[in-house]
Amino acid sequence: MSQPTPPITRKADGSDPYAWLQARDSDEVLEHLRAENAWLDTQLADQADVREALFEEIRSRILETDLSLPSPWGPWLYYSRTTAGDEYARHYRAPRPADGSLNVDPAQEQLLLDPNELANGGFLSLGAFSVSPDHQRLAYSLDTQGDETYELFVKDLASGEIQSLPFEECSGSMTWANDSATLFFSVHDDTHRPYQLYRHRLGTQGAALVFEETDGRFFLHCYRTSSERQLVLHVNSKTTAEAWVLDAGQPEGAFACVAERREGHDYDVDHGQLNGAWAWFIRTNRDGLNFALYQCPEGNTAPREADWRSLVAHDPQVMLDGFSLNHQAYVLSLREAGLPIVQVYPAGGEAYRVQLPDAAYSLYVQDTLEFAGDHMRLRYEALNRPGQVRQLSLASGEQVVLKQTPVLGPFNPDDYLSERLWATAPDGTQVPVSLVRRRDRIGEPTPLYLYGYGAYGESLDPWFSHARLSLLDRGVAFAIAHVRGGGELGEAWYQAGKQANKHNSFSDFIACAQHLINAGITASDRLVISGGSAGGLLIGAVLNQRPELFAAGIAEVPFVDTLNTMLDPELPLTVTEYDEWGNPQEPEVYTRIKAYAPYENVQPQAYPHLLVVAGYNDSRVAYWEAAKWVARLRELKTDDRLLLLKTELGAGHGGMSGRYQGLRDVALEYSFVFKVLNLV
Repeated sequence: MSQPTPPITRKADGSDPYAWLQARDSDEVLEHLRAENAWLDTQLADQADVREALFEEIRSRILETDLSLPSPWGPWLYYSRTTAGDEYARHYRAPRPADGSLNVDPAQEQLLLDPNELANGGFLSLGAFSVSPDHQRLAYSLDTQGDETYELFVKDLASGEIQSLPFEECSGSMTWANDSATLFFSVHDDTHRPYQLYRHRLGTQGAALVFEETDGRFFLHCYRTSSERQLVLHVNSKTTAEAWVLDAGQPEGAFACVAERREGHDYDVDHGQLNGAWAWFIRTNRDGLNFALYQCPEGNTAPREADWRSLVAHDPQVMLDGFSLNHQAYVLSLREAGLPIVQVYPAGGEAYRVQLPDAAYSLYVQDTLEFAGDHMRLRYEALNRPGQVRQLSLASGEQVVLKQTPVLGPFNPDDYLSERLWATAPDGTQVPVSLVRRRDRIGEPTPLYLYGYGAYGESLDPWFSHARLSLLDRGVAFAIAHVRGGGELGEAWYQAGKQANKHNSFSDFIACAQHLINAGITASDRLVISGGSAGGLLIGAVLNQRPELFAAGIAEVPFVDTLNTMLDPELPLTVTEYDEWGNPQEPEVYTRIKAYAPYENVQPQAYPHLLVVAGYNDSRVAYWEAAKWVARLRELKTDDRLLLLKTELGAGHGGMSGRYQGLRDVALEYSFVFKVLNLV
């Protein structure tokens, strides 16, 4: 039943009057969340036709039936296929052609997994999808709730028989040893942290505990190295790492430690070849914030730190984000002046950088393919350019575009101008802004959608979106504020926006918004801001600080009840987050977080229109953070602008799982934007 007024949120006694919303699964809480959903439906009822038209418009640009670019491995080509009307891609393989081509023979293909059948109309997230080294079995894991707890399965690819592994609280990871019969998997503790690694041999009962991490700040993860000859157990917090290695051919053996953890030392390892000899590669920050690369010849034990030899020295101007290995080259993923760079060191040749056509873009090594191959694949895209898979010849540097994401209907990337701007923060720091808009709409202030994140050192590189064309073609510009706390300008940029420096993320975002206004690109009454998770905290904080600067805000799974969450070590992930935000059990940290936490700092003032989205099964940012924040906003705000909360009762941190469900979520968000900006 529709409601004529917003839901009234009961206030309880105590310092946190809306803490009762944390009583998960109680009738009162569920009734309240459903009432909020009903209020949203009522307020956006006049947009129903717009939403449906947007959904169909976005859908019409997407090639719904398509084949992914096949990846060669051993005797097979592995690939996926999307089909019109299906929420999920199906996974296949076909015999590898003798001529070395990537041509798939549908008559000989094998269906490996059909998530559409497994989902049966409900939520489904595929975790591991790992074929055994002998290509006889498929290990995969499924989350059917959205809480990122997975069930484990092994499928015999010859018979089709599926075995469910009887283990609980699994994180979803599954790693094969080289005997194709032994699997390593990890499980969560009570705070949803992967903390134990187990070894299971198919055909036997139970599993053997291999490693247990008792420090609540550390996660563990197991993976195969590029060479396929070694296994790595990587244990890390936000600031510190420790790696253990094991011969993949000896899964019953014991992992050996590479470098014992010491606070602040972050490193990761891989195994490959250097000048034709087997070697370890170690990326480490022991020489400086931006990391350096070391190598160590393969020996009978782990590559102990005393034996590391410098390969690429630390550069205070260039961040070493990561590296990829092939028998013929090692490839560095760098960040310089806010842009991703790929630099190749071919065996016996001169190092070179991959050349690219755009001023602002996203670039990463998508697939190293087979270790003994001659090529790697790069993923490249820009705000105005659909994603491309480029084949890079490691020896020559030659690039070939193997596949470009199609855009159906009228589309010309040159109709859109992609730019890199720089805003000046209050302390004088230059903050990059990526901007895209239609060329024929330049010259007057235009509606603009500004997105931000700024946490965990994550780099928010420009990306292409089919859906975003529905904004751009209606004259709405799109921008990304690359604020401190992200990793766009290296490790120092990240550290300048975390813990005691978190205020820089907020002032940077406000400076970016102000720059776009001062430059005449947009105006306050046309500016919509958006962010999710830690980006939702960003949105909540700047709305409290400068609400008059924005017309509307969108906060998805927002981390807005920051102080209370960080005060509760029993909640999932809280202890692991101390390195990012600080531990508020310390008085100085408590004061600092309380000064910016969005929930605590809601003021009796006018706020912009606001759409808030939460996931009831979210194990990272609990649904009640959004619900409590909205309740306090509704209590204190002095305006009559829209304040809407949508809680996805069957989803988690990433929202609904199917591709069409995802498009409907975007259509809802965009119709909200059009409504509050009076564009339709």
